Amino acid sequence: MTQIHDDRICTLGEGPLWHPELEQLFWFDILGMRLLTRDAGGPREWQFAERVSAAGWAGRDDLLIASETALFHFDLNTGARRDLCALEADNPATRSNDGRADPQGGFWIGTMSKKGDEEPGAGAFYRFYRGELRKLWGGITITNSCCFTPDGRTAFFSDTSTGKLMRVALDAEGWPLGEPELFLDFAPLGLNPDGAVIDADGLLWLALWGAGCVAAFAPDGAEVRRVSFDAPQTTCPAFGGADGRTLFCTSAQVGLDAAAHPHAGKTFAAPGIARGQKEHRVIL
Repeated sequence: MTQIHDDRICTLGEGPLWHPELEQLFWFDILGMRLLTRDAGGPREWQFAERVSAAGWAGRDDLLIASETALFHFDLNTGARRDLCALEADNPATRSNDGRADPQGGFWIGTMSKKGDEEPGAGAFYRFYRGELRKLWGGITITNSCCFTPDGRTAFFSDTSTGKLMRVALDAEGWPLGEPELFLDFAPLGLNPDGAVIDADGLLWLALWGAGCVAAFAPDGAEVRRVSFDAPQTTCPAFGGADGRTLFCTSAQVGLDAAAHPHAGKTFAAPGIARGQKEHRVIL
């Protein structure tokens, strides 16, 4: 049974991250330039001067955060920011989007135009690993679906504008081996792949923007389950909770009638769905 984890409305909710040491969920409102969470004291948030979209945990009180200009270290106790490297800082037309830590301690992050699919091919995927940021692929319009198999040997990503979910083999250090190949094509179905996460048993859980759900796919590409949420624009899933079996999902209100969709933009939780992987720590 799905429920509302947090009723604050995000214009563009994204990047949910269950911090395994703090045991709480963090997520972003990209257009609102906010990082949000809930702790024992209730709702909490941090406001930034630029768009922020994704994070990995680097320590008990430390996050790596992706913004429209940089990857930076963020101290949750003091709010202090320390830039680690620039991220398309010389291009004011783009911003960060989907990102996730990989099993080797790296961090994958995508960029895209602030105008979305009005500027095709403006985005790219990068990987930050032990202090180095390396561009992986360019010419992507809406970067999404970064996720990794439990053995760390395969990565997935998508370009939402094309509907194609890709996969690529990884070497022992987490760098791509060869060229990506098509895993699933949602374009003929009229579906839009957004954020994704892979559980401990290898199922890929994918938010479908516009369909109000997160769908699970087996390694052979077969759809095995859907979990629906009361918001049409589901954006990204994450597993967490005390037992690691709660499926969280962010959503977006942008472009929707708030009266018709009163829960759009809220963050949801569905307990007892599947056994998630513990989120990997980013090595700074």
